[in-house]
Amino acid sequence: MVSSTGGRSGGHDDAALDEIDLAGELMIAATASSGDRLPTERIDEVLLDRSERGQCDREADG
Repeated sequence: MVSSTGGRSGGHDDAALDEIDLAGELMIAATASSGDRLPTERIDEVLLDRSERGQCDREADG
């Protein structure tokens, strides 16, 4: 994979990857939904689950 940062480790790349992951998780949830729209409650579940996993990862790191 080629980085546009020229070898620098930057928060922008990490933030972009996090956004891509989040969009993917929301798309998976939307695909699994039986309705025309993903209910707000389900969006909240996806976001909260992601937030809780991130907190656990940060606690494990340090």
